[in-house]
Amino acid sequence: MKYLIGVVAVVLFTGCGAANNALVSKTKSVEYYRIFDIKTKIDRDSISELASNGLGRNVNNTQEAKPIPKSAIIPSTPGRLEVANPFEGTQLGMLALSGGGFGLKIATCKDAIWTANATRNVSGDSDLRITACLFQYQDGYHLDLYATFAKQEGGLMQISRSMAHAMVGTPEEWTEKAFLDIVREIRKGSKAEITLLEAYPKIQGTPWLDDGDDIINEKN
Repeated sequence: MKYLIGVVAVVLFTGCGAANNALVSKTKSVEYYRIFDIKTKIDRDSISELASNGLGRNVNNTQEAKPIPKSAIIPSTPGRLEVANPFEGTQLGMLALSGGGFGLKIATCKDAIWTANATRNVSGDSDLRITACLFQYQDGYHLDLYATFAKQEGGLMQISRSMAHAMVGTPEEWTEKAFLDIVREIRKGSKAEITLLEAYPKIQGTPWLDDGDDIINEKN
């Protein structure tokens, strides 16, 4: 009898803990990045336009720039997107980190031929922020992509939030689609050879080689 009572108590305690955890409202900060190698002889203006068109399919607004080249000589190696916190070590930086997020990180595209900063609100509760950089080098281009979003989980709104995600997609799905549509547009318009060099989180397969209109569009 004592054993049975103990088992029941453990079950009730575990169930209660799980229920309490589900009712806790959480904010989770997420980072993504992708680096693609694009081998093509297409000119910089044309590839920048393709990248812009691909990005525009999935964001609410964007700020883009095509800086004047620093030199007429195309470098032998491409540049790279850098992510840093310019306020690291300051009181402002520590205050931002105390909120449990990534602080005041900024992605920069030094020497890129095209840059874009874009945002999109996903399902009404997640702000997706994307930075894209195109770097030219002698064999083609590198496309560096970086994104962050803070998503809400749990709490009394989780049921309606899950229903919204089922209809229009999750923040993770929108981030992946936003990245891949840029690459797909470049591939379609330039017939370039495109290879994924780095990715976080990892990506399965080679979805940038398909025609797109994937899981998000299927839900709409």
